[in-house]
Amino acid sequence: MSAVANPATVAECLRVGTGFSQGDRVWIAEQFATLDARLAGFHADATELEVSVKDREARGQKVTLECWIAGRQKIVTTSDEEDLHAALNDVRDDLRRRLNDAKTRQEPRHNKHLRDVNQPPTEVDPAEDPEALPAADPSRADAETV
Repeated sequence: MSAVANPATVAECLRVGTGFSQGDRVWIAEQFATLDARLAGFHADATELEVSVKDREARGQKVTLECWIAGRQKIVTTSDEEDLHAALNDVRDDLRRRLNDAKTRQEPRHNKHLRDVNQPPTEVDPAEDPEALPAADPSRADAETV
């Protein structure tokens, strides 16, 4: 992964949406702090996170975490957990998994087409590199001529 001049962090990129107040932002950012390591590979200016909750503290509440990273598809994770803390942990963990999956899909070692195209040929011309030839075993040569 290349170094990013201004890496994204949850504290910098998170905004709270429906169902949360700005006062909730600090403790939500603390709960999502484990995402910082995963987001660090992206520019802060090109990364946004938004968390919202529908019917907060009621049966059937729904927590949604949306992630926008420039040049990638928007990722949306949701949780129907009744406990708000559990729901926030659920969407956080799901986002981390989906970011890891997206990264894995882009790496050549997981894409046979890219792996085959980018690899140099492995054959060695014996005329160019005589050390590449296997050493002859003198005892075998005598056994074969007998």
